[in-house]
Amino acid sequence: MAKTDDEMYSQSMQRFLDLANSMKDEGVEPRLVSAGLMSASAIYGTYVFAGNEGRMTPAGVDKMTEAYRQQLDQVQLAKQEKQGTS
Repeated sequence: MAKTDDEMYSQSMQRFLDLANSMKDEGVEPRLVSAGLMSASAIYGTYVFAGNEGRMTPAGVDKMTEAYRQQLDQVQLAKQEKQGTS
């Protein structure tokens, strides 16, 4: 049976988290792991939307920035709900 987009999303996210944790366990400071992940995501996101040789317009950058903000909001909301606080 083919995996759904949600399943592939969750598995991809978990692979990145596993890699980040293994880098941390190898002695790379978490802030550097995070910065590397963010840079890689920006490079890959640019590739997805503009191709290998292209670049995003300012409006495209704004859309990608808003997508990051929405992800951060979702993560913070999930943490808040897990802690049982508002």
